[in-house]
Amino acid sequence: MPIGLSVHIGLNQVDPAAYDGWSGELGACEQDAVDMARLADAAGFDVTDPLLSPAATAETVTATLEAAAGRLAEGDILFLTYSGHGGQVPDLNHDETGDRLDETWVLHDRQLVDDELFELFGKFAKGVRIWMLSDSCHSGAVARRLPEMLSPEELDRRFSTADPAEVGRKIRAMPQSVQSAVYRRDRDAYDRIQNTRTAKDLARIDASVLRISGCQDNQTSSDGIVNGLFTATLLEVWRGGAFPGSYRGLHREIVKRMPPDQTPHLFQTGVPNSAFARQRPFTI
Repeated sequence: MPIGLSVHIGLNQVDPAAYDGWSGELGACEQDAVDMARLADAAGFDVTDPLLSPAATAETVTATLEAAAGRLAEGDILFLTYSGHGGQVPDLNHDETGDRLDETWVLHDRQLVDDELFELFGKFAKGVRIWMLSDSCHSGAVARRLPEMLSPEELDRRFSTADPAEVGRKIRAMPQSVQSAVYRRDRDAYDRIQNTRTAKDLARIDASVLRISGCQDNQTSSDGIVNGLFTATLLEVWRGGAFPGSYRGLHREIVKRMPPDQTPHLFQTGVPNSAFARQRPFTI
């Protein structure tokens, strides 16, 4: 019988010493992780205790995923969620074909570069399914333009302010000024992460990975009072398990309910598995 494991990460703040004095305070990311863990438990997954703020270090996240890779075999599934700030670092090993930037998860003690995440996915056995939700964003520059992009009514509904500085505190993107300062200070470490991982190596993923991110790469994900906007919408569509469709159907219904400046993105990597996307979500 297949095994289902779940890992849930949520950060309402980070260590300011690691981010040039920036604490990255958010309001709903820890609750996102807790609610995703509850959903996973109800679906029959073996749930790892959520990794919240100080516990969500790069070392702990890495070790947790390595342990999951050691347990899962063909036919098994990992449900992985991240809720927090997204960041970017320059792409040095040319595995990004678009903006030449590697995306990151902003963990408590440092950024986890997507190259590291793909390398971890490469440790999972052939035939394992990885279902991943990332309620974060990767374009800090957009925050400054949001007041111009949205109507006053939408700004009031989403953020209760039109002040760019206040809007910036309510989205899940590391500010570009912080990204630049952190990269300048810790450039050797972030460059080493990429230089030891080639694009060819990162393409060797035998598992099938299905991911929905909270927004497009050039957009931002909104925080919230209880849940982030993407996570709250997913829970609304899921309706405690009453949703009857597939993973692709789940994505379509979420997109229908989201504002035009935040469009969740579904994509697959690793071994192609078209049947995976047609399965009922959260099915072991």
